[in-house]
Amino acid sequence: MAELYSDALLADGPILFVSGQIPEASDGEIALDITGQTRQIFQNLTEILDRHGAGPDHLVKLTYYLRHITDLEDFRAALLECLPDGHLPAATLVEVSGLVHPRYLVEIDAVACLPRDRG
Repeated sequence: MAELYSDALLADGPILFVSGQIPEASDGEIALDITGQTRQIFQNLTEILDRHGAGPDHLVKLTYYLRHITDLEDFRAALLECLPDGHLPAATLVEVSGLVHPRYLVEIDAVACLPRDRG
């Protein structure tokens, strides 16, 4: 499995702090597994980044909150699908006893470094 750890990432530009994103679609749907929930979070996160003239390649720091550490392998596989090739933001992973909704298996907050020339 590809390495998913970056000990540091240098950023130079306006910084965007994104609140914890939940695995809920705009229609209220919640995937039942960690893979679907991770993909939904990145879809939500990408929409926020896009509104600020950025994309997933501008992420510099992610914090992952997992309900079950046993989901780690599937979470990492989904994460690799969601991040641009070769882009590994600095990250922290925490196992938590619960999230705001009992069906949520993961929540992710983010820091992005916006492009200086954004609109």
